[in-house]
Amino acid sequence: METLLTILNEPAVTAVLLALLPLAFILVYALVVLYGEMKMAAHIQNRLAYMENGWHGTLQPFADMLKLLQKEDIIPAAADKFLFILAPYLVFVGTYASFAVLPFSSGYIGSNIDLGIFYLVAVSSLVVVGLLMSGWASNNKWSLFGALRSAAQIVSYEIPGVLAILGVVMVYGTMNMQTMTQMQEGGIQNWLILGGDLPLGQKLALIPFVFVLFVIYLISSMAEVNRTPFDLPEAESELVQGYNTEYSGMKFAIFYLAEYANLFLVSAVVVVMFFGGWSSPFGSFMNGPVWGGFWFVAKGMFFVFFNIWLRWTLPRLRVDQLMYVSWKVLTPFALVCIVAIGFIMVV
Repeated sequence: METLLTILNEPAVTAVLLALLPLAFILVYALVVLYGEMKMAAHIQNRLAYMENGWHGTLQPFADMLKLLQKEDIIPAAADKFLFILAPYLVFVGTYASFAVLPFSSGYIGSNIDLGIFYLVAVSSLVVVGLLMSGWASNNKWSLFGALRSAAQIVSYEIPGVLAILGVVMVYGTMNMQTMTQMQEGGIQNWLILGGDLPLGQKLALIPFVFVLFVIYLISSMAEVNRTPFDLPEAESELVQGYNTEYSGMKFAIFYLAEYANLFLVSAVVVVMFFGGWSSPFGSFMNGPVWGGFWFVAKGMFFVFFNIWLRWTLPRLRVDQLMYVSWKVLTPFALVCIVAIGFIMVV
């Protein structure tokens, strides 16, 4: 026991364990959201969904996981084997590396770097590379079409999304996500969605433009994680399945694990930028490192399930409509908001 404690107290071992905490969170979170999504979809469509395995089907996500573990891992004969195997892991790595800068609470953040949100935007772009790689390596025209659609969609919606982030950074004066959260402490009235901790005049002038940026980023994030109504890369009716058509077993599961992890990631960015991050809505009441973790995850899960609700409510857009929304609606509005916010902050 003493030897084990000595090993665990080593700085390198401690660093590895702290780095694995987000992975443990993602695995538990994915099971919860998988169950929650199926039950929400069932209620929206007036059906039962999971009911057989466990109480109200609570064991069904575990059964699905075991099923995927047992499935045969097939690699098409004409595929580029190395790239085909690498693609799903690259997609997951791009998402997982982004978790390093998420401030889960005042007591835990993987890497508290000053360029946190810039790093997040940069490293999450690896997802696009992985999706393109999966479509190309599959040597399947439907997979390739799905990968190209995905790249076009994600790159297009990254522009209004990053412009929305830029507008928020102009208000805070920092890219450090922990600092952004700390600047919103003191209660719900200090959250950026309500104008932040600024003089009353600036606060009232900022609120409409900040709200528009929030809507722009929320829509852009839905498109970046390929959620309905922006799920064209996986359009079953047109592309069989899309970029992951040829994948099976655990490689198929990794794509979906990455998608769910990415869904929490973009929701967490919304929480940090607009809704106070880990800070309590009640000021100093129910605050602290443990409560901070609770508030951060609870707020993030609210937006995760908001995305799920929209998925099972809205129809899919056409490709031309999807591009129109990005280039001719969201991007111009984001640019107007940036100019207005710059003027308000200077004056």
